[in-house]
Amino acid sequence: MILRTVTASASVLALGLLAACGSMSPAAPMYSQTALPAAVQVPAGNTVALETVGVGEITYQCRAKKDAAGQFEWVFVGPAASLNDRSGKQIGKYYGPPATWEAMDGSKLSGAQVAVAPSAPGNLAFQLVKGNPATGSGAMTGVTYIQRVETKGGVAPATPCTAGNVDAKEIVKYQADYIFYKAS
Repeated sequence: MILRTVTASASVLALGLLAACGSMSPAAPMYSQTALPAAVQVPAGNTVALETVGVGEITYQCRAKKDAAGQFEWVFVGPAASLNDRSGKQIGKYYGPPATWEAMDGSKLSGAQVAVAPSAPGNLAFQLVKGNPATGSGAMTGVTYIQRVETKGGVAPATPCTAGNVDAKEIVKYQADYIFYKAS
């Protein structure tokens, strides 16, 4: 009698596990860059290592235009953003200058811009950055390229930049996906 109860319980448990596995959705597909302009596509030989959503702010400052007396413009000062995984959990941060991506494990890297391409009006451009060697050991170790895609907001303020507000700073909210690649 005890053996039948244990066997029946094991069978019910196994069926429950199989049912749970069958209802699980497949893993989310890795990011595809096929719809991006060629200029910001990562070269062959690199694969997606990490996908993040950057949510934060960009600071701009009103300054006199270089070599243009009496003219002024908003100049990019730097970003400050949380890097979140696709579920919204913070896994790092992005700040600068210089542009630096840092994982919660302490590994971080900076990079050099390779290319930009226009995105939708009112949104930051798409960007391709070649990663410098990371410091620390962790998620950023071995990152070769970073793409900024799916941008929302972040462009220079619409407020006029004039002699009357020179040196003023404005903070603009933005969001962008940062896709990290490693050599395959």
